[in-house]
Amino acid sequence: MTTEKQLRVLRKLYESSKSLKVHSALKTQEELAKELGISRQALSMHLRQLREQGLIRTGRGFIDLTDRALAEIGRLGEEAFVLVRVEPKHRGDVYRKLCTSPVERVYRVAGEYDIIAVLRAEKLGEVLNLLGEAEGVTETASHVVIEMHQV
Repeated sequence: MTTEKQLRVLRKLYESSKSLKVHSALKTQEELAKELGISRQALSMHLRQLREQGLIRTGRGFIDLTDRALAEIGRLGEEAFVLVRVEPKHRGDVYRKLCTSPVERVYRVAGEYDIIAVLRAEKLGEVLNLLGEAEGVTETASHVVIEMHQV
């Protein structure tokens, strides 16, 4: 059970934290080295240098790309947001359909729209086609990120 002091620590960490989108490699270093055609030792050296440059974070069993790495490879800021208005009786169906589509995150929200989908900009056409065929969708609004500012 979490103690009151531990809860205070968690709350303080939350207050001083920043929400991040994480891209984690789902392969072992051995698999990556083999795919790259280099030795595991050479990969290890490259990973150490990338970590020192702030491009990746590593730990036991994970390699995460940072926003700097995404910018370096031209993948930062290529997100799109699709806001969806749905007739009440079809909201659950549309939500489930989006959850199995090529979106990264789907939010059910209160307000002017019912659903917000976050996806890679290159998948926008595919998702809009899916929504166009979905029963109960009355309106969509699409927004493509052109620049992201760190807070």
